[in-house]
Amino acid sequence: MERWFFIIYSSMLSLFAGGLVLASSLLLVFHMAWGCPEVCTCQPSSRTVDCSYRRLLEIPSHLPSQTQVLYLQGNQIRIINHTSFMNVPGLQILDLSNNSISRVPPYAFHYLRSLQLLNLTNNFIQYLDGQVFTPLLALKKLDLSSNNMSTLPESLGNNTRNLTFLGLKNNHLQAVDRMVLETLINLKVLLAKANPWQCSCPVVGLKLWLENFLYTGGIIDELICTGPEDRKGKDLLKIPFELYKSCPPFTTSFPVTNIHQHSLDHRNNGRHGHHGEHIEGTLPECEPKPKPRPANLRHAIATVVITGVVCGIVCLMMLAAAVYGCAYAAIMAKYHKELKEVERMASASEHGSPEEKEPLDGSLA
Repeated sequence: MERWFFIIYSSMLSLFAGGLVLASSLLLVFHMAWGCPEVCTCQPSSRTVDCSYRRLLEIPSHLPSQTQVLYLQGNQIRIINHTSFMNVPGLQILDLSNNSISRVPPYAFHYLRSLQLLNLTNNFIQYLDGQVFTPLLALKKLDLSSNNMSTLPESLGNNTRNLTFLGLKNNHLQAVDRMVLETLINLKVLLAKANPWQCSCPVVGLKLWLENFLYTGGIIDELICTGPEDRKGKDLLKIPFELYKSCPPFTTSFPVTNIHQHSLDHRNNGRHGHHGEHIEGTLPECEPKPKPRPANLRHAIATVVITGVVCGIVCLMMLAAAVYGCAYAAIMAKYHKELKEVERMASASEHGSPEEKEPLDGSLA
């Protein structure tokens, strides 16, 4: 009995050991086939490669081609080559924050057509070429906070129309061209605090865009002015438009009628938030509304033409009514005159004159 028990136990132990060996072999083969870099941790089931905080000086080569999520934050990466992401065309999330990147080549993300989130915060980027974001047609979230940028690429929104989040905090931005932001038609959140914003005349276009952005439901944190001196420390969104009435004329591609008041109402309802959080706002009682103005020349001309046509029709109707009234009055006057004449003649023929009555009386006598 003990002998049979030992034989069965030995067989089961052998099968278990063989299973472990087979599983280990399959895992090793799969790991080798997936090609995970030695310095990184890979999760094939979620297609995630984690190379964060590994003291890397460059982006690992031979990344698994199936990678969709790549974490590279917390390293010492300085350079991004145009071939760094050539083998991961399906990448959707890329985190390059907390590195030492100072320059991004124009074609650094050329192969990342499916990228949806790009995090470049806490680097040393001073300038971005206009072609950097051209291939990123699917990009939804872009965070450039905590860098050294003083300008944004003019073509930022040309191909990133799906962008819903843009982070620009803690940079050296003094102004942003309104036309750059207008191309971001799907933007929902803009974080731009801790920049040295100059709130002189050139910022009027940006202020108008921000007011419209708030009115349409967008979320921003704050834009605190560092100059000129009389506006230092003030939130650009709370500066009345009347302070800019002495600035040269400017043009805008969207209606600005009552836009300031609408945006203030939205801030009161908590639209003026931080990282998506709603905060309470106060409505200044003395901030006047901007004067209404036509949206553009075409609408103004159309309004003048329609007004002229309506006024002409009204004048014609008034003239016709006057002519009809005069004619009616003349006809009625003539009618009454003739009626009186007829009545006078009838009365005279009925009673007769004194000369006619005397012969009649004499004949009867």
